[in-house]
Amino acid sequence: MNRTARLYALVEELRAAAPRPLTVAALAARFEVSTRTVQRDLQTLMEAGVPVRTTPGRGGGWSIDPEMTMPPIRFTADEASALATALAAANASTPFAGAARTAAQKIVASMTGPASAVAQELASRIVALPSRTDSAVRTAVEQALTTNTVLRLSYVDAAGRESDRVVEPAGLLTADGRWYLIAWCRTRRAGRGFRLDRIAAAAPTGEQAQPHDLTELLRGSAAAGATQPMALTGPSRR
Repeated sequence: MNRTARLYALVEELRAAAPRPLTVAALAARFEVSTRTVQRDLQTLMEAGVPVRTTPGRGGGWSIDPEMTMPPIRFTADEASALATALAAANASTPFAGAARTAAQKIVASMTGPASAVAQELASRIVALPSRTDSAVRTAVEQALTTNTVLRLSYVDAAGRESDRVVEPAGLLTADGRWYLIAWCRTRRAGRGFRLDRIAAAAPTGEQAQPHDLTELLRGSAAAGATQPMALTGPSRR
């Protein structure tokens, strides 16, 4: 078992035992590796943001918060290839690209046999030309969207004019290979689209933004006919 597969298997082993902790010695015996290797693997999981934790003393060990993780998902070869391809196309300038890369690694680690080989081979043939979006700008936009907080922007329009804006983020739009932040602009008192590679600087204010309907903000703009990707919803209930 390679290390990536073992890291995934460690998570599943801790999930199966949760909330009961498992000792490093028990995990080392389970995967037929040294205790030092298990310690290093568990530290890697912690640094990657996996909700594993250690409890010292008698009866202690390593455990995972089951409410913060997802149960195993069995992908078909076609599903795995589709996800691996989409995630591989998320270059460094794409919003949430870091999360996309770790998600791709977890998907590949969760698969075995032909499905894994097909997905990895197909993903290796996807290339993307990165745009010039500043990483600090992208991170600020990601955080503002995730936490629904107000952003202060320094924006350069198509004519090269720079202006300061205070905006309430509503969503992201992608068109012709470019990404736009769709937001309510307090400065212009209207919905606006801000091309990410034209945002010179972005700073979070910590202020909670008002909710805005994305469709309403796009109404009357060149993107009025934009369609959302398939919604992430659970199975229908009848």
